[in-house]
Amino acid sequence: MSYQKLQPGASGAIGQLAAMQAVVCHGPKDYRLETVAMPSIGPNELLISIAACGICASDCKCHSGAKMFWGGDGQPAWVKAPVIPGHEFFGYVEALGEGAAEHFGVEKGDRVIAEQIVPCGKCRFCTSGKYWMCEVHNIFGFQRIVADGGMADCMRLPPTSRVHKIPDGISLEDAAIIEPLSCAIHTVNRGDIQFDDVVVIAGAGPLGLMMVQAAALKTPKKLIVIDLVPERLALARKFGADVTIDPRTENADAIVKGLTEGYGCDVYIETTGAPIGVTQGLEMIRKLGRFVEFSVFGSETSADWSIIGDRKELDVRGAHLGPYCYPIAIDLLARGLVTSKGIVTHDFPLTEWERAFALANSLDSIKVLLKPQPRTT
Repeated sequence: MSYQKLQPGASGAIGQLAAMQAVVCHGPKDYRLETVAMPSIGPNELLISIAACGICASDCKCHSGAKMFWGGDGQPAWVKAPVIPGHEFFGYVEALGEGAAEHFGVEKGDRVIAEQIVPCGKCRFCTSGKYWMCEVHNIFGFQRIVADGGMADCMRLPPTSRVHKIPDGISLEDAAIIEPLSCAIHTVNRGDIQFDDVVVIAGAGPLGLMMVQAAALKTPKKLIVIDLVPERLALARKFGADVTIDPRTENADAIVKGLTEGYGCDVYIETTGAPIGVTQGLEMIRKLGRFVEFSVFGSETSADWSIIGDRKELDVRGAHLGPYCYPIAIDLLARGLVTSKGIVTHDFPLTEWERAFALANSLDSIKVLLKPQPRTT
């Protein structure tokens, strides 16, 4: 599958001619800014102009060539290039296909977001309400089979998209974190946090910091955050963490055990994306504790599985995407109970995507946004 490339001068108003700028993934470390045809829409489809698209850690790992995205050693490739990346997007409705207004409950000009997954609507998971585990599992920005992602001027939302309207009072930066915030809320919910729980969140990147805010709203007995970056730990304290730990200079396991009469934490949420985050948690968590795994890893992780069964009988739970959490995220942002302030640190136009990716893949940023040219219609 290839893109219809247009000459740089072949531009026009949205809904008229067609051309737009987009970052196109052709393979590992082979991303290019191109002028491509504007997506065409059919019945029950939307064309939206992108206001902002965040760069996720998974985008950085995909760009660098992580095996989990590109396959190898018998592992199938998940990414289907060429494809326009980006799943942390939101934008404005610019055009509606036949029946789309009724289908999605939106009008032209509405500010909207679509969930990152495009469910097939037919598999056993979709038909039982567990759409986020869709067997087909098309995600915006990784497979062009259904639709491209949001690192472009515009994108098409197909009929099975799960679309939500964004109130006008939510800032651009807050709207830009709705996708990762929804994932954070789902992860925290998977931890089933109780009032008397000691909760550890390992990793204070963008998702971890949003999890801190969500977990703090659950008012656990104590909320502990572990990270290597002092500035992120300071932000975690601002967001409600009671204790922060830098494992380079402090013994995290000893501190947590000291705060829990030697038992260990009740809930451990892993969002470092590093193998040490897993093994650390298995040692730190108490018997019969709840271990929640969120991270996308760039490589395989090994651990002593006897800890899970024979030694501690842990409840190990995965957390994937943000099912049924987008309305919650939008509501929390609208009420000012969660914020992007301090998390969204940089933004770049599409033309500077290389700088944006490099910064997003470093510790010099937290959340980096790509923002196409401002709307003129």
